[in-house]
Amino acid sequence: MQYAKEVVAFGARPIGSPNHKKLEDYILGHLKGDEVGDDSFMADTLEGKFPVRNIVAKYPGTKDGIIVIAGHYDTNYPLRKTGFVGANDGGSSTAILLEFANLMHGKKRDGYSVWLLWTDGEEAVKEWSATDSVYGTRHLAEKWQNDGTNKKIKAFLLADMIGDADLNIEREANSTPWLEDLIFQAASRLGYQSHFYARTLSVEDDHLPFTKLGVPTADLIDLDYGYGNVFHHSPQDTLDKLSPKSMQIVGDVILQTVWMLDAR
Repeated sequence: MQYAKEVVAFGARPIGSPNHKKLEDYILGHLKGDEVGDDSFMADTLEGKFPVRNIVAKYPGTKDGIIVIAGHYDTNYPLRKTGFVGANDGGSSTAILLEFANLMHGKKRDGYSVWLLWTDGEEAVKEWSATDSVYGTRHLAEKWQNDGTNKKIKAFLLADMIGDADLNIEREANSTPWLEDLIFQAASRLGYQSHFYARTLSVEDDHLPFTKLGVPTADLIDLDYGYGNVFHHSPQDTLDKLSPKSMQIVGDVILQTVWMLDAR
């Protein structure tokens, strides 16, 4: 939760903004001493060209294969002048990855390698569509397809909007069914099943470019943010709507899922 506060303190963080660059530097500063790569490119959008940068921290394991844990760090571009700070939508996913990095620092995993991926350009620049969204992961999925990385990915676990104090993670219909089932098993093992899968929903998100290329994916997302999702993409997406308990639940379930994947 402290990381969420520090991330939100930068203000709005849309692609191409000074605050976005400050957040990039903040994330990279947190990862000093780790193996860090990035995927930087210029995205051609309806509002012109923007620099997009996916950041990847790699933690080696003893098993052959990779588990990717991902979340976006940009905030909504069209709302950049409205006071929108994206505490949940952009802030919570950035923060949980920073905490995962703390757990991985300086350790060799007895399991698959884990790559933490801060995705960029997830938000639409004008209006969400197949071509105006998920700029970062569309580029990265193609890059990893071409260099053979995608074949090594055992699971792509996406966290998005996971800080809502009233936490209800969707069963996401575009995700890989066996991986969604494994997440529910992990949640049940930890006693958190009441926060998972009350409804099934198809969500377009950062996992889709990988799903389309045959990578096993799962999107952990709560799209019921406030009554009728009223806080989503509104200036009311602020820190007071978030709960450290919700972030702990999602973090614990993701880690439990990783351990269960290791054991498969």
